[in-house]
Amino acid sequence: MVRDRGSSDQDRQVMTGAQALVRSLEEIGVTDIFGMPGGAILPFYDPLLASEKIRHVLVRHEQGAGHAAEGYAMATGRVGVCVATSGPGATNLVTAIGDAHMDSVPMVAITGQVGSTAIGTDAFQEADIIGSTMPFVKHSFLVTSPDEIPSRVAEAFHLASTGRPGPVLLDFTKDAQVGETEFHWPPRMDLPGYNLPGRPNQRRIAQAAEAIASAERPVFYLGGGLNRAGVPVEQLTELVELIGAPFTTTLTALDVLPTNHPLNLGMPGMHGTVAAVGALQRSDLIITLGARFDDRVTGKPDTFARHAAVIHVDIDPAEISKIRTADIPIVGDLKDVVPALTAACREQFAAEPRAEIDQWLTEVAHIRATYPTDWTDTDDGLLQPQEVITHLDKAASEDTIWVTGVGQHQMWAAHYLHFNQPRSWLTSAGAGTMGYGVPAAMGAKEACPDRPVWLIDGDGCFQMTNQELATCSLNNIPIKVAIINNSSLGMVRQWQTLFYGERYSNTDLHTGAGTERIPDFVRLAEACGAVGLRCERLEDVDDVIAQANAINDRPVVIDFIVSADAQVWPMVAAGVSNDEIQHARGMSPAWEEE
Repeated sequence: MVRDRGSSDQDRQVMTGAQALVRSLEEIGVTDIFGMPGGAILPFYDPLLASEKIRHVLVRHEQGAGHAAEGYAMATGRVGVCVATSGPGATNLVTAIGDAHMDSVPMVAITGQVGSTAIGTDAFQEADIIGSTMPFVKHSFLVTSPDEIPSRVAEAFHLASTGRPGPVLLDFTKDAQVGETEFHWPPRMDLPGYNLPGRPNQRRIAQAAEAIASAERPVFYLGGGLNRAGVPVEQLTELVELIGAPFTTTLTALDVLPTNHPLNLGMPGMHGTVAAVGALQRSDLIITLGARFDDRVTGKPDTFARHAAVIHVDIDPAEISKIRTADIPIVGDLKDVVPALTAACREQFAAEPRAEIDQWLTEVAHIRATYPTDWTDTDDGLLQPQEVITHLDKAASEDTIWVTGVGQHQMWAAHYLHFNQPRSWLTSAGAGTMGYGVPAAMGAKEACPDRPVWLIDGDGCFQMTNQELATCSLNNIPIKVAIINNSSLGMVRQWQTLFYGERYSNTDLHTGAGTERIPDFVRLAEACGAVGLRCERLEDVDDVIAQANAINDRPVVIDFIVSADAQVWPMVAAGVSNDEIQHARGMSPAWEEE
């Protein structure tokens, strides 16, 4: 019960810590939470029931809550929130917390904890979630007093959403929730040592403009940091078109500029386009905005773009020169750096003639035309997954949010989908988390109910978190799911084909063509309150997709039965130079200089 102590300040009231937690979340602007109650967090759930500002979505597994919070955050740019109880409830969040850390997703994870006097006694459902997640949270708080709660909540959301975004953990002991406190808002935040970057260094910006002006083979390397920073498309387009250099986009940045932009070379790296990989390898200057030179992009690091100078812009100074030494390092918020760099380039280009890049653009266009990303049909007569995805893409509206699981279907989606606006592409990149798809799509649809949300998932990924279909059905969250069902752990099977002598050890899932179909995804969908459809023939693909697009009052699942022999190309094998990219099995580009 909330009691007013008679203060003239109506924001100062006596309440329980649990009530203070609910009130703090309301004050910070939270409207949606994904979670599951349990003993140690139950004091919080009691006043949450009375909240008129916060909608709670009851998930079927805590991992689902975490990924849903990620999907919510990535679709909106706001902080996603998930809640779990102590012990196994908290540890079930670990995968999603780690995923959010790898992809810099702003998320606050709230967990219950045993009473403060029981910590360290191996009490029932006690787990050191603070220690367990320490390596992959932006920060964590163990809250043992109700008086701390408003400040810790404000600090957690500030940390999660500023600088380089990331997950923050709030672990509340049970006595902190049931004890009384005098609530006041806004609280005082105390974050010693947490300093956000100031304005970008103007001398470095000028150096970058000079380097760009003198480069003959410049390439943009655009990363997910542009999405996290919320750089307006107009500003980024202005910079790219002013410089006129081709650009590549990492897996998390496919939607930062329209797919059909004439300078877009696609995704670089292990399964990147030949044009993107070839351009980076042959460049003399890489303009890196919000990317981190991860191993899936660089391949063997000491052979990556050996003749290129590097401009590296990132809000996190720890990322600059971590993998590739930056010739011109710029620490700053991309919302500040992009317009500043545009202005500096305009000034530089007006002051003196810039290097000619027309020959470079012609060379890159030739590579792109000679080695387009395409596929060859398999011989088994089954649907080709790449073709299914192209049909999904053509039938989708421009405001569709696309979500994927992890594996072959993820790479095919990256190559064959088209994006027209930011925050239209959600995928697990750094961690590569199977099971991400269904709950992330759920979170995105909860955040953006007026936008279509399509999940392209694999039969392996789908089985890890498909119980959240029931959550979607019960909470009126009508996502659409396209299962690319090749009856196997597809990417693992591809590696077994290429590198393990076609010894398919434990990769057959028995869900697709010519199998027992266990589980039967159509019946599974129906059991969860969704519509289940199946498609096995190319002539039926468009009709089945149209049926799914016409249903908007419940989730829809389409089981596309596709070939297990379809493979993802292009490909750079692990541990080799990107120069050795193959555009099809056993086929490498014939570079002109060779």
